[in-house]
Amino acid sequence: METTAVILRGPRELGLGRLSLTAPGPTDLVIQISHSGISTGTEKLFYTGNMPPFPGMGYPLVPGYEAAGEVVEAGSDTNFKVGERVFVPGANCYEGAFGLFGGSARLLVSDAGRVTRIDPALGAEGALLALAATARHSLAGVDKKMPELIVGHGVLGRLLARLTIAAGAPAPTVWEINPDRAAGAEGYEVIHPDNDPRRDYRTIYDASGVGSLLNDLITRIAKGGEVVLAGFYTDPLSFAFPPAFMKEARLRIAAEWDREDLIATRTLVECGALSLSGLITHSVSADDAATAYETAFNDPACLKMILNWGASHDA
Repeated sequence: METTAVILRGPRELGLGRLSLTAPGPTDLVIQISHSGISTGTEKLFYTGNMPPFPGMGYPLVPGYEAAGEVVEAGSDTNFKVGERVFVPGANCYEGAFGLFGGSARLLVSDAGRVTRIDPALGAEGALLALAATARHSLAGVDKKMPELIVGHGVLGRLLARLTIAAGAPAPTVWEINPDRAAGAEGYEVIHPDNDPRRDYRTIYDASGVGSLLNDLITRIAKGGEVVLAGFYTDPLSFAFPPAFMKEARLRIAAEWDREDLIATRTLVECGALSLSGLITHSVSADDAATAYETAFNDPACLKMILNWGASHDA
């Protein structure tokens, strides 16, 4: 089998190409992707060539770990059926290209254990499940506190705020310096940090990925407060010790989601407790992938870019 896929051949060398797929086994599914998302975090680092050394990385690379599609072939040892709508967190099924992520392709092969059934009514929003699970992972667990302040009103920041409210916690404050991203709040307030006098937040979640903010965030917590690093940071992080000492500050790093987060998030979405609406601002045919990646990474008005594989000439 072959597929059309987005191929990143090197920094800023991106386009569509044809790749052979590894043969599916009895535990595998063949999935026809309808929509895949572009991550402005880790994928941007690969695109610009700024990704720190990471296991399994290299070029050429098929990017994408946010994909939704339909099962077109189900192995004998799976409990899936042809026609089921699923979310796929990427795939490593290509000959001649790394599949560290591997979700941005029209057709892919994945072990059934990595795949999650989703409601077909979600449409393109089904591709957002990984981001929602990432937000859930940073919030859920023993001794984890809900955010009182969230830094950044991108997709992750919005999901953190929505999940906080869905959990029954008080609505958080959200900081955003870009006026293009200040709108769209649902039950919480978005303000510029210059307009926020508070210095007693018990828990601050940084969803901006801007490590240079750490010093300022530490000055904003109450004594014994916590700063949660929910973004991805390429440069070494540092902070002035005396203010952190005086605050008895705590720092926590939120890692990527696991399958439990994915299932729990799907349940929240399907029962209506968590909405994924309003997060996709741009959607284009996969044929225009090169332009789509530039827009996703450089247009501040673009919250989430979706590639529509059904609209591609390869469909």
